Amino acid sequence: MKPQEFPSTRPYLIRALYEWCTDNGFTPYLVVRVNESVQVPREYVNNGEIVLNASYDATSGLQLGNDFIEFKARFGGRPHDIMVPVRRVVAIYARENGQGMAFPLEEEVSVPPAAAVVSSADSGAGPGVPGSTVSERGPVQLQSVDGSVSDAHEEAPRPPPPTGGAGRPSLKRIK
Repeated sequence: MKPQEFPSTRPYLIRALYEWCTDNGFTPYLVVRVNESVQVPREYVNNGEIVLNASYDATSGLQLGNDFIEFKARFGGRPHDIMVPVRRVVAIYARENGQGMAFPLEEEVSVPPAAAVVSSADSGAGPGVPGSTVSERGPVQLQSVDGSVSDAHEEAPRPPPPTGGAGRPSLKRIK
């Protein structure tokens, strides 16, 4: 099986973090990047994203599948059917302490027309180069902040834990 054929780990990680939240009495929140494939009430979308309370108390019929997350929820007192493709989930975290995980937004899969592929090859643009219509992902070599190349088997030093602070915990997206 080629690396491109492996199923995504995202739905498994979402289910694991959801279970961790509920086992510890936390409220699991999902951050979803909204597009036409996401079925949510659009009036609650802010800057192209929506934050969903996915707790048992806030949902009915919750299904955390490999391809879709589906449930019924109330927004402003009105019931809505929610359907979110798993690839559109950009984070899951506990409301009470902000602990969770953020995911990169997966690009939509589309096949470019043959003419576009030929024109990008003629222009000298390659995969991953701006102007290229073909994108292939190969192995990534890790590089530390100081610029030295790191072997994937080496243990990376952990950053120091944050020093205390008052206020509400928050999830910080790092790009």
